[in-house]
Amino acid sequence: MAILDQHKALFTDYYELTMGQGYFLSGQHEQRAVFDYFFRKLPFKGGYVIFAGLHDLLVLLEDFRFQPEDIDYLRKQGFREEFLNYLESFSFRGDIIAAQEGEIIFPLEPVLRVEGTLLETQLVETILLNLLNFQSLIATKASRIRVAAGNRGFLDFGLRRAQGLGGIHASRASVIGGAETTSNVYSAMQYGLTPTGTMAHSWIESFDNELEAFRKFAEFFPDNSVFLVDTFNTLASGLPNAITVAKEMERKGHRLQGIRLDSGDLAYLSKRARAMLDEAGLPYVKIVASNQLDELIIKSLLEQGAPIDVFGVGTSLAAGREDGALDGVYKLSMFKDVPRLKISDNIEKVLLPGVKKIYRYLNDDGTFYADAVLLDEEDDIDRMIHPFLPLKQLTLTGMKKELLLQPVMKNGKRMIAAKTPYQIADYVKQRFALLPPEHKRFEFPHIYKVGISRKLMTLRDNMVEAKRIAYS
Repeated sequence: MAILDQHKALFTDYYELTMGQGYFLSGQHEQRAVFDYFFRKLPFKGGYVIFAGLHDLLVLLEDFRFQPEDIDYLRKQGFREEFLNYLESFSFRGDIIAAQEGEIIFPLEPVLRVEGTLLETQLVETILLNLLNFQSLIATKASRIRVAAGNRGFLDFGLRRAQGLGGIHASRASVIGGAETTSNVYSAMQYGLTPTGTMAHSWIESFDNELEAFRKFAEFFPDNSVFLVDTFNTLASGLPNAITVAKEMERKGHRLQGIRLDSGDLAYLSKRARAMLDEAGLPYVKIVASNQLDELIIKSLLEQGAPIDVFGVGTSLAAGREDGALDGVYKLSMFKDVPRLKISDNIEKVLLPGVKKIYRYLNDDGTFYADAVLLDEEDDIDRMIHPFLPLKQLTLTGMKKELLLQPVMKNGKRMIAAKTPYQIADYVKQRFALLPPEHKRFEFPHIYKVGISRKLMTLRDNMVEAKRIAYS
């Protein structure tokens, strides 16, 4: 399934096309190139990222080509006719090697590699960054909310507060990260998610009184009713009316599923609501809470003993608050079979050259210990080195390891079976269980160790020195 059905190749930044024309005119466009995708900074002051968006990327790249309307548009922008003639038959035929979608990933490790001609690997940069950065950000936020909520329900309510059509992918990523359902009907249909929803205040306001509003809703949805109880007065009106209708439903052989609190002191109100429902013989009625929730508020509510069964999270989830973007980048690491790199006065922005792979090293119990980035021709290494602090090294001798990157696309065709967001979410759970708890905490999480091989460090340092000599 592809959200972007038309004009995929124009989903790009203008400079990708100008560079593409320059590559074509200089005769470099068919030369082989390798680009790496990675990010530098963890979002939300957290300890990990959930890798998401890969399936959508592969689907779009399988049909990444220029339509006649695209060519006409680019002609009007002044692109050269010979370049446009080339684009008429262009399609993405590159290879992609990547971590599995749902993998736990960390800064500075190249978790996806694109290999192909210089032109095709350059033209897919923007769409790749757009999909992977956003969905990985939202899946990570959802994972944090899932950690805070524990085994309680977690619903995605974010569509109306999302950045435009980004809400479509936000709902998919939310489920990958841990949400069970979504209010987003479009995404539910497109991705096979479970849609859910309750009612808005407008439903209640449209009736002459609250009791009638609840009764009508129960009449129309006898097995799927959740009453919003804070329209007028939660404890004096909403809860008593909800209890009245719930008892009427019982006499008809049905059960009220829940009540929703959407304002006020959620800790206090949920405790009072639970007491009132239990006193009325309605212990099965669940309490749903919403209203500007995030992982920290949920954590606080539960620490206060709030008896909330389900959390509906909207703005903070769909917008990735407080970090509106993941700083993933896409950098050239090999061209014409020669390693390439960008250097910088900031050592943390000096790139890792060459074709690389990642080994994840494991503790004796199978939990994650550290990740090492190696050159592709390397295999066993006895130690890894901190990317920027060479005196910090870690012994790896005799440790179990797993290869993190696998081929997912060959010659522009997917090599892996499609998975639903729920299947990817199951993989997230499996992998997340192997991440030691010190990396999951919200306050000052432990930094996961990512290092590089000595051979890779030597290649980088020698290239940096050569460049500095050449340009000094």
